[in-house]
Amino acid sequence: MKFKTKLIAATVTTAFCSLINPAWADINIGVSLALTGPGSGLGIPMQNQLKLFPKTIGGEKVNLIVLDDATDPGKGASNARRFVTEDKVDLILGSCITAVAAAMSDIATEAGTVQIAGSPVGLPAGKDKWVFRLPQSNTVMGHAMVEHMKKQGIKTVGFLGYTDAYGEQWLKEISPQLEQAGIKLVAVERFARPDTSVTPQALKLTSANPDAILIVASGSGAAMPELGILDRGYKGKIYQTHAAASPDLVRVGGKAMDGTFVVSGPALTPEQLPDSHPSKKVAIDFVQQYEKANGAGSRNQFAGHAYDFQVAMEKVLPMALKKAKPGTPEFRAAIRDGLETMGRTNFAHGVMNWSAADHWGYTLETGVMLKVVNGQFKVE
Repeated sequence: MKFKTKLIAATVTTAFCSLINPAWADINIGVSLALTGPGSGLGIPMQNQLKLFPKTIGGEKVNLIVLDDATDPGKGASNARRFVTEDKVDLILGSCITAVAAAMSDIATEAGTVQIAGSPVGLPAGKDKWVFRLPQSNTVMGHAMVEHMKKQGIKTVGFLGYTDAYGEQWLKEISPQLEQAGIKLVAVERFARPDTSVTPQALKLTSANPDAILIVASGSGAAMPELGILDRGYKGKIYQTHAAASPDLVRVGGKAMDGTFVVSGPALTPEQLPDSHPSKKVAIDFVQQYEKANGAGSRNQFAGHAYDFQVAMEKVLPMALKKAKPGTPEFRAAIRDGLETMGRTNFAHGVMNWSAADHWGYTLETGVMLKVVNGQFKVE
């Protein structure tokens, strides 16, 4: 009888615990980042920020499964396949490289698993049902850049960008903005991420002698094409995209980067923002946390995206836990629904407001134009 009594008590206790903790399972997040290869300058800062990610959210343990995609689309796709088939993750973060994130997207969609990209990956209409972006769209950032060019009196622009999806998207999205602003695109040149020289392209661009040259590259790889252009004696203005808004640009390029204009989210220079800016408080919190862990001056645009990922998860995962248990299709769908309905949320990179119709979320006021002055980014 004593044994039966203990058994009944244990059963009641288990049933009671299941009522107060209906999820009763870990939340698993697959993370694919460029920790090696040309994109490592973007992936490593994101990984550093993720080391500060909370161990629990909404009372449930959160496991981050971090894999290196080596800046390779094929490897990224392989990581995504492992996440959904072996690790049974509840959502995917990655990649920080546009071409890699694009290669992962079909797998995430096929599995009905949310993918939050750390890069501005462009997908055909209707293909991003499960894909959300942490970075601002190239259209939003291009808007800030073109408005700045207009104020600078620029009339002609040359383009030097990656041959991959990131370069193609920038060319596609900024071309009509330049045309509308009355700025003529006079030369277009491309180069591959692994290239170590752009001498032929630089010669053609400098021969066209545009008022400004837009370089579309990322991380430490953004300095090389700019140095190549400067070596050819170019004296006009040089613009870089938000993928180059990193200390690596100055670290690799040195004093030659002074005078470069870089579009960025507000997370890189929060102290210079007015107190009325909605992202200032959140962005300063990001910078203080990150630099305490990684050293003064180590702040990074892509680390900011990883911080914003945490902000989103701390808001959305408790919502999803009220609807379903981790490890189920229902929970994955609840995460997607939560992201689409979480409403205006202050990110370090701006005000995010994802919806069912918009998985980019940022407004045209998001972009901040910076100038490299004495090796430091200064708000224009």
